[in-house]
Amino acid sequence: MIIQAELVDVEKGSQLWGGQFNRKLADVIRIQEEISKEISENLRLKLSGEERQRLTKRYTENPEAYQLYLKGRYYWNKRTEEALKKGLQYFNLAIGQDPGYALAYAGVADSYEMLVWNMVLAPREGLPKARAAAMKALEIDDRLAEARSSLAFVKSFYDWDWRGAEQEFQDTLGLSSDYPLARQWYAMELAALGRHEEALRETERALQLDPLSMSISSTTALAFYFMRQYDVALEQALKTIDLDSSFYPGHFVCGCAYEQMGRWEEALQEFQAAVELSHRLPRFLAALGHGWAMSGNPAEARKIIDELLAAPREQYHSAYCVAEIHAGLNESHLALEWLQKACDQRDTWTIFLKVHPHFDPLRSDPRFANLLRRVGLDQEFHSSS
Repeated sequence: MIIQAELVDVEKGSQLWGGQFNRKLADVIRIQEEISKEISENLRLKLSGEERQRLTKRYTENPEAYQLYLKGRYYWNKRTEEALKKGLQYFNLAIGQDPGYALAYAGVADSYEMLVWNMVLAPREGLPKARAAAMKALEIDDRLAEARSSLAFVKSFYDWDWRGAEQEFQDTLGLSSDYPLARQWYAMELAALGRHEEALRETERALQLDPLSMSISSTTALAFYFMRQYDVALEQALKTIDLDSSFYPGHFVCGCAYEQMGRWEEALQEFQAAVELSHRLPRFLAALGHGWAMSGNPAEARKIIDELLAAPREQYHSAYCVAEIHAGLNESHLALEWLQKACDQRDTWTIFLKVHPHFDPLRSDPRFANLLRRVGLDQEFHSSS
């Protein structure tokens, strides 16, 4: 097996270091250590003892388990329903090879979290499983940043434990300040709390750490959207789909920005792209339905509601998605009823009630204030650092 490794300055487009490694497949774990050591030595990186230990730490001695884990992350990063489920299978296979493989348990947790985020699994089904996997990983290694980040996601998006989640994110970054996924999801919590400047600092740092991550790029665009900077959100979302035109979250945020600008034709085009590329996931169907409603096509919006409610019983029926379309139709009573159900479901997107422009027409209603209180968003949250 021959591995060609390169370290590139993406801003200047220049190669900083390159090397070739010819080893047996069974030596894949040792190769990772060699590459890390050579990068450190060639760039004369001033790493702390803890950072060097993390860079070269072996989380498993089983090469097959390690390869299965890498396959899991490969599919997980694609973020489609099929790929997330396949990634979950590989993480579980890795655990089968090495039951003490903490990173693989963190992978299981992350898989359940993304399946819930994409509204494939119900929060009450997926996020308790994510918590259990993260806790198992921490039982094995209580300093595993990946597992702490997974646990922070559950505390934020499921428990609505804002202070507990923030502490967990900060603990994660204390263990590994260069873990981009933790900064990405911490940014989403900060955005949900209305701490927009802090959210943008986290997404910008995450992008510096992983500049080619389409997921982080689209999250950055979403942070600008919640901040009501729609032109900047659009610019960032367009950068995302420039990396890969099939990445549907990028089209989704483009549509959101266009919609708020009143550019209906472009908004609907982007929402339709997200719907088709995602194979009609509820999150993107709801955006399309809201877009139809706002652009003066209530009949098309109601067709989307009918489609959401007609989904097979085994699928997750997101009340949040139905509420979003009713809000677009200016049917406040129905929107509030469905938002109440969404809170009952612990839908992940309810954390954005305080900042999502789609619910601006409901903000003067006392029932909406009660919903914010229920989710714990009725108070000001300031930095705890």
